[in-house]
Amino acid sequence: MNPCVTIDGRQIGRDQPPYVIAELSANHNGDLDQALKIIDAAVDAGADALKIQTYTADTLTIDSDAPDFQIKGGLWDGRTLYDLYQQAYTPWDWHETLFAHAKKRGITMFSSPFDNTAADLLDELGAPAFKIASFEVIDLPLIRYVAGKGKPMIISTGMADLDEIGEAVQAARKGGCEELVLLHCVSGYPAPAEDYKLATLADMEQRFGVPIGLSDHTLNNVSAIASVALGATVIEKHFTLDRNGGGPDDSFSLEPEGLRQLCRDARITWDAVGTVDYGLKSSERSNTVFRRSLYIVKDIPRGTMITKDNVRSIRPGYGLAPKHYDTVLGQRAKRDLKRGEPLTWDDVSG
Repeated sequence: MNPCVTIDGRQIGRDQPPYVIAELSANHNGDLDQALKIIDAAVDAGADALKIQTYTADTLTIDSDAPDFQIKGGLWDGRTLYDLYQQAYTPWDWHETLFAHAKKRGITMFSSPFDNTAADLLDELGAPAFKIASFEVIDLPLIRYVAGKGKPMIISTGMADLDEIGEAVQAARKGGCEELVLLHCVSGYPAPAEDYKLATLADMEQRFGVPIGLSDHTLNNVSAIASVALGATVIEKHFTLDRNGGGPDDSFSLEPEGLRQLCRDARITWDAVGTVDYGLKSSERSNTVFRRSLYIVKDIPRGTMITKDNVRSIRPGYGLAPKHYDTVLGQRAKRDLKRGEPLTWDDVSG
């Protein structure tokens, strides 16, 4: 099984290098120039795609101070949902500028729509794919609506159990999605590596028959790199110019050097995993001469028997392979053999 999807002309699957997505999220901190600089930095780091989020505070929640709408604990403790989203959202009138700049810089851009109007906007802008965020994986009507746009979808599975993931996949398929990627995810900000249970990746791929990947909220790249060895075809990481920038997501995002290392190391890991191959590798060819082989260790006059005293298995490897040692013992030299000569079949009788 080698499922594959194509986003903006780039194939995504096990036989392709990992597809690295830099998540801009709220790291523009309300500054369009900052958002444009993040796109530039993602290009320079080697990312395949840049993802944004398309919502407003009013499309996500209501403006209320009631206890249900207050955040308790974590990075955003004490804030209301409306207040957080009002700070973090990417203004919709920026979208056309952001998409145009990404196109100019040669990087794919798409977004996570959080309601139908957001999906409509992104479709009008020509977004080549859609991402369903982990918190929306249970919003089956939204998934069906987005699937109806007929473009590839990526669904993050943070907090979702197996049944909920299955329902999301079914909704996407029923809505018309033909190209689907699932991202294993832990929706902690940041998330501890031990929560990721990367063994889930292979199981998810087998169960759902789609390319799988990792939405990684850990503070380093270890889990992401390990996931590539376990079959992840997509890696998504939050990305910022400065972890100390003060924005809602800055503190758990990669900085440019970290993203550069992720892009490099994920591809090196993919190369290292490769395919099943027991043959001689190109880097080994020059070293075959240092294997053991059969050599004359004492002069052997013509007609003299070959014995353990005059032939040994030693380095280098220009003589007969050591597996022939028992076969040549007891045979006779067909010519005078000198100490230090490799033994060949032409040198023995029989």
